[in-house]
Amino acid sequence: MANETATLAAYVANLKFDDIPQEVLARAKVLTLDFLGSAIRARRDAESTESLLGMLEALALDGKGETTVFGDSKTWTPAVAALLNGALGHSLDFDDTHADSSLHPSAPVVPAAFAIGEMVGASGRDVLTAIVAGYEVCCRLGNALDPTSHYARGFHPTATAGTYGAAAAAAKLFGLSQAQIIAAFGVSGSQAAGSLQFLVNGAWNKRYQVGAAAMNGVIAATLARNDFIGSSESVEGKHGLLVGYSDNAHPAKAVAGLGEIYETMKIGVKPYPSCRYTHAALDALIAMRREHNLTPDQIKRVEIGLHRNGITLTGDAATKRHPTSIVGGQFSMFFTGAVALDQGRFGWDDYDKLGNAAVDALADKFDVIQDDRLEIGRTHPFGARVSITTEDGVHERLYADPSGEPNSFPDAQAMQQKFLTLARPVLNSRADQFADAILSLETFDRVAKATQLGRQ
Repeated sequence: MANETATLAAYVANLKFDDIPQEVLARAKVLTLDFLGSAIRARRDAESTESLLGMLEALALDGKGETTVFGDSKTWTPAVAALLNGALGHSLDFDDTHADSSLHPSAPVVPAAFAIGEMVGASGRDVLTAIVAGYEVCCRLGNALDPTSHYARGFHPTATAGTYGAAAAAAKLFGLSQAQIIAAFGVSGSQAAGSLQFLVNGAWNKRYQVGAAAMNGVIAATLARNDFIGSSESVEGKHGLLVGYSDNAHPAKAVAGLGEIYETMKIGVKPYPSCRYTHAALDALIAMRREHNLTPDQIKRVEIGLHRNGITLTGDAATKRHPTSIVGGQFSMFFTGAVALDQGRFGWDDYDKLGNAAVDALADKFDVIQDDRLEIGRTHPFGARVSITTEDGVHERLYADPSGEPNSFPDAQAMQQKFLTLARPVLNSRADQFADAILSLETFDRVAKATQLGRQ
């Protein structure tokens, strides 16, 4: 290990808007818009939101501030806005994914950047720079943790590595020095928390802990701004992140090619509102249904092969076959696959099919197994093998990657349409204006002029 904490802190402190390649800035804007679509729709639809708001009211944390919660008519204090935007943006499970680290970078990073950006009166250029800094930090730490090992220890990387990403974004907007960012990372090491236990009963912890990562990053950077002494060597130290959270850490991955290779360009987007490990299989099921004109009554058996991480998250038949909650459905290869095979599509509104007898009957025909072909010689674990047995024989497909990865990244029109489909039911006609603002964020001298368009 070689001073990874200090190296990352120096990168964040020294990063300038003009140093970031145009393609990276363009991608950061599209990813931000994609995330905000999910947050806006979740403000209306996510069933966990009222509990969060009730907690804030009970603890007198619901006071008025000047910071936007997207899709909400009220403005909030910065830390609470980061919490709510992070939880909302992750609630639909429709937000972006960085395959190599198996985490969702926008969910902790973007809320922290907008909260502090509005707080300090930052420009759109400043906020975009902070978002890229946050993406690079959390994705690289996720790589270094090794997602398979991190999952095996029971951790949720979006909430652990994501806390550092949120702190990086907030620290950049505060203009902190390298030493202060090291301190902010030191505090982040005490806050990095996120358990996979939510998988057992479809709990709302997953949404909350990602919102908490955004909030904790804001708190960590604010403490450092006020000369709080945070622990040193928070990443590589003897009790640091990489030691405490992984049995197979790769410290060099945290800083490899830093400033030259942009992990931001490796972030993919989701065509379906479910765990990314289900997506390659859903792509295959929908394509095979169409190609072979399949109907549920023709299907005798479906076998889905996944990477072991996909089994951990979505493939346990004892707990995942017939989910009863939305979170349970989001992490069920059986439910999502059955809906896709039944309908030829899968979208947010399809969670009303939880408990549907026909979907459950089709899910009973699914087996999900670990497939070694998805383990060996691959850079990331999101592929799937699908085998469908019918009266006419067996149809099989191996999809190495789900759609929406960098090699099949949707064009600008498709990304804007996804946003508008999610945001229009909440923002109505202003959704188009808000989308245009985010996609031209660098032109705003104060980011608040853009974010206010995202309020209800």
